[in-house]
Amino acid sequence: MTSALRVPAVLSARVPVEQRGPGLERDAVRMLVSRGAEVAHHTFTELPLLLRAGDLLVVNTSATLAAAVDGWSGHARVVVHFSTRGDDGRWAVELREPDGRGTTRARAGGPAGTEVCLPGGVRLVLEEPLSGRSERLWWARVSGPEVPGLLREHGRPIRYAYTERDQPLSVYQTVFALPSADGAGSAEMPSAARPFTARLVAELVSRGVQFAPVTLHTGVASAEAHEPPCAERFVVPGASARLINAAKAGGGRVVAVGTTAVRAVESAVGSDGAVRARAGWTDLVVTPERGVRVVDGLLTGLHEPEASHLLMLEAVAGRVAVERAYRAALQHRYQWHEFGDVHLVLP
Repeated sequence: MTSALRVPAVLSARVPVEQRGPGLERDAVRMLVSRGAEVAHHTFTELPLLLRAGDLLVVNTSATLAAAVDGWSGHARVVVHFSTRGDDGRWAVELREPDGRGTTRARAGGPAGTEVCLPGGVRLVLEEPLSGRSERLWWARVSGPEVPGLLREHGRPIRYAYTERDQPLSVYQTVFALPSADGAGSAEMPSAARPFTARLVAELVSRGVQFAPVTLHTGVASAEAHEPPCAERFVVPGASARLINAAKAGGGRVVAVGTTAVRAVESAVGSDGAVRARAGWTDLVVTPERGVRVVDGLLTGLHEPEASHLLMLEAVAGRVAVERAYRAALQHRYQWHEFGDVHLVLP
């Protein structure tokens, strides 16, 4: 995506659509629709008219965590964003500074050995950067009560300065979110699915559109960073793999709801093109060079032009189509970010 494309701050969605006026529900957002180089403008409630019987939506069932917790590092106030739980019990975390407006700003990562005191007697110690590419995220050892309980009692949803105010955790849960038995979840909402309502899901089902649930627990993205995603935990159940393969065989279109759903399902496809049950960690980064092997279409939010998510979008739709769509979104003043409008890419 060309860096010449700039998104003015006024186009950041500051509150959820259902709080913008009486009688509005989550599905009241607008939806930009791309088919090749053609762009059309719709509302999300028209999605059932744009899909057809036999199409399949891949949806992420990961629940959003209250992943931001206030703490102290020495005499300095910090906010810890809990990103991902490692298999060894450590957590990948990002330390940020309060900005005085109820949100946070980036701070220098580390150094190793940095201690953070958290509520409830929890102590966190930074051990090593998560990646050699960046020191934004660190593996940290947490002593004291279990982190899921800490987040339930003292956490709040991660939010950034373009939003207006704190919101309850329910605002950040999608209709597909299911609690995990081990307390795992997403540090930031899998927001492409946010506009779905139970009524709209029922209408899609009644028209013969199927749903294949997968799970990918997304880590902290950060508003300022445009890094490729780190490794994330995912599950593609056998039943969903069979649904996806059957849809492909029957001529249906497989449309991923969100970049997280793309990453999960594309991590479960074999060299023969068939999707199989898979669970574990994925470090797959979908780029135009890698391409997509399963997904035919994508429903996603509007991302900053420099964001790595757009490489995935270009893999599905092509660079020219993505640039044309984003220019149309700017011209028609679509709303950006997790509370904003959505973009449907169809073949």
